[in-house]
Amino acid sequence: MSAPELTPWPDDQDGPRRRSPWKRWVLVIGVVLVIVGLVVSLTGVWQLLQPTVQRPTEVELELPAKPVGGAYGEQTPKWTDCGEGFECADVRAPLDWDDPEGETIRLRMVKHPATSGEPLGTLFVNPGGPGASGADFVRNALDSAAGAPLQRSFDVVGWDPRGVGASSPVTCLDAQDMDEYLFGVSDSTAERGSAKWIEEAEASSRRFGEACLENTGELLGHVDTVSTVRDLDMLREIQGDEQLNYLGYSYGTHIGARYAEMFPEKVGRLVLDGVLDPTASEADVVKEQTRGFELALRSYAEACLATKDCPLSGTVDEAMAQIGDLLDDVDEHPIVAADGRTLTASTMLTAIITPLYSESNWGYLNSLFETVAEGNADVAFSLADSYYGRLDGEYLDNSTEAFQAINCLDYPNSIDPERMREQAAELERIAPTIGRFQGFGDVSCAGWPVKGVQERMAVQAAGADPILVIGTTGDPATPYRWAEALSEQLESGVLVRFEGEGHTAYGQSGCVNDLVERYFIEGEVPASGATCS
Repeated sequence: MSAPELTPWPDDQDGPRRRSPWKRWVLVIGVVLVIVGLVVSLTGVWQLLQPTVQRPTEVELELPAKPVGGAYGEQTPKWTDCGEGFECADVRAPLDWDDPEGETIRLRMVKHPATSGEPLGTLFVNPGGPGASGADFVRNALDSAAGAPLQRSFDVVGWDPRGVGASSPVTCLDAQDMDEYLFGVSDSTAERGSAKWIEEAEASSRRFGEACLENTGELLGHVDTVSTVRDLDMLREIQGDEQLNYLGYSYGTHIGARYAEMFPEKVGRLVLDGVLDPTASEADVVKEQTRGFELALRSYAEACLATKDCPLSGTVDEAMAQIGDLLDDVDEHPIVAADGRTLTASTMLTAIITPLYSESNWGYLNSLFETVAEGNADVAFSLADSYYGRLDGEYLDNSTEAFQAINCLDYPNSIDPERMREQAAELERIAPTIGRFQGFGDVSCAGWPVKGVQERMAVQAAGADPILVIGTTGDPATPYRWAEALSEQLESGVLVRFEGEGHTAYGQSGCVNDLVERYFIEGEVPASGATCS
């Protein structure tokens, strides 16, 4: 399948895992899903989605024998050539770390050996999510995962966290039912936010959760982040590294921060880029991300209006009102696409948010707004499909299912209708264009069959070596203030400020690249508060 004909961001410009089960219920943006394609670019997404691309998830690998006495770190991976200089291996981890003698699960790793032939050690990378494949990230987007200096100096390893991809996966629905869950149109007439509307939304989420439990089994209750952190420490030991070297993006920063809190003495060189605040509640996350994407959309509108081919007009406020009117129109009058799916405000918002992760992708919004205004939903679905990893009616990964399963363990699953209504009103106030479609997300986990197991607690990592915390001032998904918060919580946090747009900074700025690479390779720690632009 070739990429759609989308208008690129014009050269003459003067300016610079949200989930949605049914019409009129857009689940909150939530903890951001950063898949490989969004780290690279939307063009990268389409390249990665081509069936000809090697995907580690398709390789059958042999597992080591079950460790004796729970000594999982003593496993010897059976590395297999998986093409173009990459090696793949599977290892075991206990299903339940509190019962290491019990059932085991599979974890997939992909390694790119150091090009120098003399590695300083292993550099583990994670692209975010929750639910993104670290194995595919390294195999198909190595240059985005780690620059050439890091590739020379380290064995770069990505892994699929438990519940994800080629590791023992969360499995919920087949492709047809997933289409219905994500894009189906409800015939309900209940008013958004009413008791009946909340009841119907909760029932939809409960049905999805029940399908996940039926098809995944006991694993569904053990895909929380803390279990993944313990897996990561096991992988470090398997690789023979005394301390962990780690580069985590977005949700991957949460894995890294929790690792530092649990194993401070094993922290080597950690870089956390596009930071989540470990203390942020789900409501906090939704509020800040809604605000962030509204501001990013305003920045796009301002830049667009400075070009001659912008589909918007007038002032920035007027342009934002035009986008809001388009969302409202789609909400009231959904558009049927060429493949028969119906574009609702939910999917339209996914299509809007997807290009906002990177300033280089803002031009896709021109094509989106032009075509939707003409009653054509195909570009909107192309963008939404790139977000969900969908190609020709099939889902190439289980990121959507893993996203919800992990979040529902990492956040409390309780529901308070009055509180949700107050929060929904606040979202509409702080984000007049998109906020009214962002409320009532607590419903997504309220009927989940497995109770949340984590608390949102600050991390200190007392005694850990210096940890680099990178924040981007115009990041719509993980606002800069979260990087400030985490660097203050960490006893050894070192804040790096990137003045720019988009989600994550490494790979976007030569200044940031230099700081990160000197830190990993030479151990040079920048002054806290160092600024790049």
